[in-house]
Amino acid sequence: MRRSFSRPSGALAGAWLILVVLGAIFGPILSPYAYDAQVLKEAFGPPSAGHFLGTDEFGRDLLTRLLQGARTSLAVSSISILISVTAGLTIGAAAGYFGGVFDRIVTAMVDLTWSFPEILIALILVAIIGPGVSGTMAAIAVAYLAQFARLARAQIMTLKGETYIEAARSLGAGHGHLLFRHLIPNALAPVLVSAMLATGDAIILEATLGFFGLGAQPPMPSWGSMMSSGSALLFKAPWIIIFPGLAVGSTVIAINLFGDALIAALDIRDPRRSQP
Repeated sequence: MRRSFSRPSGALAGAWLILVVLGAIFGPILSPYAYDAQVLKEAFGPPSAGHFLGTDEFGRDLLTRLLQGARTSLAVSSISILISVTAGLTIGAAAGYFGGVFDRIVTAMVDLTWSFPEILIALILVAIIGPGVSGTMAAIAVAYLAQFARLARAQIMTLKGETYIEAARSLGAGHGHLLFRHLIPNALAPVLVSAMLATGDAIILEATLGFFGLGAQPPMPSWGSMMSSGSALLFKAPWIIIFPGLAVGSTVIAINLFGDALIAALDIRDPRRSQP
C-alpha cells in the first residue's frame, strides 16, 4: 500500500477513494438534512448556499442523498465482491488442487457462466430474487463468481507443483494444511487486485440495476436510482443526474488508477488478463 501511494496516480486515486468512503460513512450523519425529507416548495432548486448541489424534484437535499447513495452503492458493491471472492477462491482453489472430475465440472460451469455478460446474469437473478438491496448483492456476487474461480484455479495449478509444496507434502502435511497454509495465501495477491478492479465494475453494475429500478428501492437512494430519476429532468434540472453520474465516474476511475498502481507495486501482471 505504501508503494502504491508513492506513485502520483496512486496517491491521487487513493486520496479520492478515502474521501468518498469517509463521506459515505460520516456525511449523512453530519448533514443538517435528512435524505428522505421532502420540501416541495424547494423542488428543483439549483445549487446554492443552502443546498450546495441543489435539490431534486421533491425538494430533497441532493448532497445528502448523494452521500447516502454513496453508502448504499459502495456497501452493496464491496460486500458483493467480498462474497464473490470468498466463494470463487474456495471453489477455484479446490478445483485446481484436486483436479479430476470435480475440476472438469467446475471448469465447465465457469466457462458457461463466463460466456454471458455480467449485466445479463444480474438481470436474470434480480428477476428471480426480486428487486432490492439483497437481490442486487446476490446478483453481483454470482455475476463475478466465475472470474475469481477461474483466476484462483489458475494460480493454484501453478503453485501446487512448487518445491516447497512437495516438501510440505513429504513431511506429512494434509490437504487442508497445504491449501490454507501454503497455496491460498500465496495466490491471494492477484486475486485481491482483481477484486479491487472488479469493485469498480460492480459499482457500475449496481448503478445500472438502480437506474432500471431494480436496485435499492425508494426512499433509499443509490447513485443509479438518482440518475434514473434525473434522466427525465435533464433539461429542467440537470444537476439531479450530473452529480450522481460524476460520482460514479470519478469513483470508478479512481479504483482503476489505484488498482494499476497496486499492480505495479506488487510487480504482477493485470490478473484480469493473466488467466489461461
